Amino acid sequence: MISRWGGGTLLSFVFLFASAVSGLAATAPTIALFVDASDAPRKLIHVQLRIPASPGTLTLYYPKWIPGEHGPTGPIQDLTGLKFTASGKVLKWRRDLLDGWTFHVEVPAGENEIAAHLEYASPAALKGGYGSGSAATEKLYTLNWNTLLLYPSGWTSDQLTYNASLKLPSGWKFGTSLPVANQAGSEIHFAPISLTMLVDGPVITGEYLKVVPLSTGEPPAEIDVAADSSAALEAPPQVWEHLKQLVAQAGILFGARHYRDYHFLLTLSDHVAHFGLEHHESNDSRINERSLVEEDGRNLSAGLLGHEYVHSWNGKYRRPADLATPDFEKPMQTDLLWVYEGLTSYLGDVLTARSGVRTPELARDSLALIAADIDHRSGRVWRDLQDTADGVPAMQGATDGWYDFRRGLDYYAEDVLNWLWADVIIRQQSKGAKSLDDFCRLFYGGQNSPPALKPYTFEDVVNALNQVVPYDWHGFWTERLTNHGPDGPLGGVNGSGWKLVYDENPSYLTTAEERRRKTIDTQCSVGLFLKDNGGVQDTVEGMIAAKSGIGPGMTIVAVNGHKFSSDAWHDAIRAAKTSATPIDLIVENTDYFRTVKLDYHGGDKYPHLVRDESKPDLLTDILKAK
Repeated sequence: MISRWGGGTLLSFVFLFASAVSGLAATAPTIALFVDASDAPRKLIHVQLRIPASPGTLTLYYPKWIPGEHGPTGPIQDLTGLKFTASGKVLKWRRDLLDGWTFHVEVPAGENEIAAHLEYASPAALKGGYGSGSAATEKLYTLNWNTLLLYPSGWTSDQLTYNASLKLPSGWKFGTSLPVANQAGSEIHFAPISLTMLVDGPVITGEYLKVVPLSTGEPPAEIDVAADSSAALEAPPQVWEHLKQLVAQAGILFGARHYRDYHFLLTLSDHVAHFGLEHHESNDSRINERSLVEEDGRNLSAGLLGHEYVHSWNGKYRRPADLATPDFEKPMQTDLLWVYEGLTSYLGDVLTARSGVRTPELARDSLALIAADIDHRSGRVWRDLQDTADGVPAMQGATDGWYDFRRGLDYYAEDVLNWLWADVIIRQQSKGAKSLDDFCRLFYGGQNSPPALKPYTFEDVVNALNQVVPYDWHGFWTERLTNHGPDGPLGGVNGSGWKLVYDENPSYLTTAEERRRKTIDTQCSVGLFLKDNGGVQDTVEGMIAAKSGIGPGMTIVAVNGHKFSSDAWHDAIRAAKTSATPIDLIVENTDYFRTVKLDYHGGDKYPHLVRDESKPDLLTDILKAK
């Protein structure tokens, strides 16, 4: 959909590093960028750039540190067909020996511009990796500009201007937050824009695309949905109504919006990488093809759009100072991801409930699953929460095996519990007069504005919390970030008038997740995550399965003499509850077989939240529409 802001200009971002470039020439270059996506179904994107240059060595960067991805994830391995010319003559170039994202081009005397030609080979096999993951199918393509361009050194990304244009396959539609100057057939010309905001404005395009307005007020919001089939777009009406309420409830929570218009960009496909990535005026979210038309899909993906929408305030408008880098070459420091991602996870879940995207029951079930997962996290014994944030740039490629003991991205889930705890403390200390909502309005609110950047530090967060309710917030967060357990941080759950309990009945979210992912979750009983064919995906160290010698990569082939199946597995766990006999397993490990006896008699255990009538019910009020 063509933006109503076509031809408009953007306010410049204010970077902490502006003083470092004050000595540069007065006029930064304007770069022409033409992307031909007509071959998107082949997963090959053709790109041409015209870059102002002076004779000598021109240093060009391929974007390396991508905002929101928290690491040097620019997919340089998929940059192909690179060639530089000037006045029709091929130029010499060489990759930097210390940084593979950097190129040095020899510009001849008398030239003031070079042309760069490249192809981007979008991954043909289904794989993750955020913006570097698979993004194109026969019927759609989600374009991330950082994968398709180069930029000259010596300038901040805010100073560089790009004149970008895009050619689509015939008949395809598109959606984006970028301002459009004009469109002629399948070719779109965008208004001149800073490199910062170009990279911050992905484009969703496809043969089947649906646009639904979500707000009639100012500034407007809409959802643009591309799918691999027209049937996947026919969601029940309540889906769109709940998203309208999500926009409304976010406005109430923060008190102001810092975008000119907002686009939820949603890709429905079984053949693209599934994730969500935030942008200031949009988000790039990708889920299974039938996620909107099937109940399981809607409920399992319910928290995604709320999370990415909250990032417009927390992560884009307000951003940790260590993540507010001047371009895509300078490394980012991720120590405050417990605010950037952790608070976003909490607020996204709250808004998902307040808007009706999740029912109160499903919201509590989701919180119970998070609480049980963290309460059983074996990796907490060696790794504190702060290190999960500090270490993420180097650890994003970790496999699923040993996830629990390695302890991966807990600054998401564990901080849902921590920020709930903070919310409960504010409510208790103020005797119900204040809540974390007041912090959100103070820290992220103000007046409606176009995109802007206000960096923050740890002390800024602590000071703002103290303005809402005086408390030892510095000590609270220091303890939360450095604590090793052994138990999870359940103070917020318990203080909210609910408690975590276990019984033999899985929640709807547990069974839906098992159906979707073809897995079996017995984390809370024997400490195993299994595939439905008996493959061991992960273990919880310290629990009975790990103590019995079972580890990731093995396969349980038989249970009590019966070929492994989900039913046989659960039958054995239930039978052992009333028997002193251990569960007999035959386990395959790298072509060898062994017998294992699980001396476990506790039955199935699944988490739930139940009311603690001795305490006020704060959680219900937290999740209630405002």
